[in-house]
Amino acid sequence: MFPRKLTRQVICDLDNPIVETKAGKLRGVIVEDAYIFRGIRYAEAERFHMPHAVTPWEGVKDAIMYGPVCKEMATPIAHDAYNVPHFYFPQDENCQYLNVWTQAINDPDRKRPVMLWIHGGGFTSGSSVELYAYDGEELSKFGDVVVVSLNHRLNLLGFMDLSEYGEEYKYSGNVGMADIVEALRWIRENIAVFGGDPDNVTIMGQSGGGIKVTDLLQMPAADGLYHKGIVQSGTIANGLDIAQEDAKRLSAQVVKELGLTKETIKEIETIPYYKIARAVKAANEYFTENGEKTVSFAPVVDKDYYMGYGPVNGFRKETLSIPLIVGSVFGESANNFNNELERSHKNEWDAEKRAKFMYEMYGEYADDVLRAFKKAYPKRNEVDALFYDTGFRSGAKVYVTTRSAAGSAPVYDYSFDLECPLNGGTAPWHNAEEAYMFHNACYLEASYIPGVSEELQDAMTGAWVAFAKTGDPNHPGMPIWPPCTEKDIPCMQFDRVLNVAWNHDDELLPLVRDHRAPRNAFGARRRGRALGGGPRQSL
Repeated sequence: MFPRKLTRQVICDLDNPIVETKAGKLRGVIVEDAYIFRGIRYAEAERFHMPHAVTPWEGVKDAIMYGPVCKEMATPIAHDAYNVPHFYFPQDENCQYLNVWTQAINDPDRKRPVMLWIHGGGFTSGSSVELYAYDGEELSKFGDVVVVSLNHRLNLLGFMDLSEYGEEYKYSGNVGMADIVEALRWIRENIAVFGGDPDNVTIMGQSGGGIKVTDLLQMPAADGLYHKGIVQSGTIANGLDIAQEDAKRLSAQVVKELGLTKETIKEIETIPYYKIARAVKAANEYFTENGEKTVSFAPVVDKDYYMGYGPVNGFRKETLSIPLIVGSVFGESANNFNNELERSHKNEWDAEKRAKFMYEMYGEYADDVLRAFKKAYPKRNEVDALFYDTGFRSGAKVYVTTRSAAGSAPVYDYSFDLECPLNGGTAPWHNAEEAYMFHNACYLEASYIPGVSEELQDAMTGAWVAFAKTGDPNHPGMPIWPPCTEKDIPCMQFDRVLNVAWNHDDELLPLVRDHRAPRNAFGARRRGRALGGGPRQSL
């Protein structure tokens, strides 16, 4: 998927490598010592209907190329192609495909842990091949694990609630998550022939993928199909749940925009996708014009298929036995405040410029924020108080403490803090940790630091693999990483030097969260008095 070496031996014969799944035989490729199967159809589904098992076939199907990804309603977000290299693939609403990387096939005597990666992009975009970091070959080799990634239905295809229009659409507002559940069933039934252990499956994801991990914990249909979870930058204040009344309100307006009725609703299954997407846009424009809140796409809280985000709706007792790793990245999206910040080399700012930005961001609270930041991060450049993330970090702290209070299995907290060399030093951004836990850090130019990246990816991938094997991320070569409690959060800081910080940002987090000027607007508004009532403090 991305270049590793100029020359690599690839084997793909008519009869090798072949595995036999419940539905039929598949042929993949052997790349040096890794077996790779791409584009495996794990489910089938009619539009807006629940997925079901694939139809069996005769002969051997190729699993050599990635399968199509889900259709998206708009042009993909213009990510920085250097910081987070992206790869786009053909789209189709029949997108239930997965990929497998493993070190052995047809080996019934050895069962390896299975690590299922769920992509980000919220619930509207993204795919299993979108980021170069998602390639599972290195992770599979390093940890001797079976890595699986998948595509599933998104946006209107996965989360438009048509339940008001008939029993057949009862779960249409959650079929995107039902696809993931069906993939887990496929793993349960088939992963053994790929060398995987169906009784040791870890679900993991970042951003929207991390939220999907937390949502699976709240879905009875997924119970027993996974055994551990890793949530990366996937905890925000109240999750991304959609109340069912809002979901139905959107669907009703879309149906109206399309000129359909309850009697003609079946036609929505054959209307071209782009026309429904336009109707969704028109529906939200109608809401805006009439003073109603717009509605996005995400799992619908129907209290049947999906019970709602755990910290808000209560954690299901059936999944409290699932151990978790939960964390975020130091900078997340906080590097994108305005053009002047983006153009500048923060580590070269003089005292006047640093104080100027600090005041524009925090106003009269700048001194308080600076003192709290020094306390929380004594070895970090003080200018990074401008880039410290509060969104995902706040959500992570709430999630780990409330889950611990519920009497759950161990929950481990982390923060990815490694400053990247881009622009003379940049706080790590949203997605920056993925290459490190996939053991792919050496292939991403913007964040690669010779010597440092190799050691850190060994430590971080090692922790993820150890957790997948045992439910405990501790392994030789890293400090002891204790689980969280209701009152204490020992945060593993993945940086040049690994460190466990106990409750380190308890004072800092609320200060920054409550007093930071709005993104892209700080400097446009001033606070009433000078910093601390006296001279500005230099950074």
